Amino acid sequence: MRGSETMSYQIKAALWMSGAIASFIAMSIAGRAVQAELNTFELMFWRSLVGLVLICALVLAHRRPLRLRPARPGLHALRHMVHFAGQNLWFFALMLIPLAQLVALEFTMPIWVALLAPLLLGEAFTRIRVLVAVLGFAGVLIVAQPGVQTLSIGHLAALGAAVGFALNIILTKRIMREDSVICVLFWMSLSQGGMALMLALWGGFTWPSPALWGWIVLVGITGLSAHFALSSALALAPATTVAPMEFFRLPLIALVGLWLYSEALDPLVFLGAGVIFAANWINLRNTDAVLPRQTLTGGRD
Repeated sequence: MRGSETMSYQIKAALWMSGAIASFIAMSIAGRAVQAELNTFELMFWRSLVGLVLICALVLAHRRPLRLRPARPGLHALRHMVHFAGQNLWFFALMLIPLAQLVALEFTMPIWVALLAPLLLGEAFTRIRVLVAVLGFAGVLIVAQPGVQTLSIGHLAALGAAVGFALNIILTKRIMREDSVICVLFWMSLSQGGMALMLALWGGFTWPSPALWGWIVLVGITGLSAHFALSSALALAPATTVAPMEFFRLPLIALVGLWLYSEALDPLVFLGAGVIFAANWINLRNTDAVLPRQTLTGGRD
């Protein structure tokens, strides 16, 4: 491929990543706004419902019939449960810790994939993976600063979300051998909407106020648009090119936290995120086969 063509693809990938970053930031803001009235289960129900409507509209508008029957329903069910747990933990942590800390801890997701893949996929546990784990753990300690500040349930929820997203990635890698992205997203939205509704009803369902509907729709749209934009970027450029672009989400979300929520800019959060990113970079450079291309740098659907 000629240099001019490569540059063109990189520019297009950067534009798609800009859309993904904007979607992730918008979903964070909307998620906080919604949780002023609703709990995470209620939020997940409405988010899944909006996503399901959009996916059904896409399926109906498609000229050729899209296959929605999953090849391995049991594997889909397991994937949806771990993703549901991870997404609920992420929205829960969203209300408890600064946005910059949440994003920095979320960046550990590929590290968890590197550690869990040998156990679940039978891949080799190499020295590189040990180095990645040590660097990632060091970055988490710098971000969370135990001993300097209280290690809160929000930090644990954020790490739990990263583990849930990592398990989701590993299961998605197996599912995508036989099923399409639309098939995965359709059943994810349907099943997670059902799980969220049951849990929300069990705790006492709260109907959103009229002022909340715009935020709810925004959460649903940005959840899908972020995944689509990230997948499109990875289709145009390798993960080693796209991953540094997503790192720009951290300073941007930190500025949003400062502007909207008066969250202090903590240099140690950026330092810890840099260490976590270095671990991810080493992992990407040495274990390209561990992650599917469309999910190398993000965990949320």
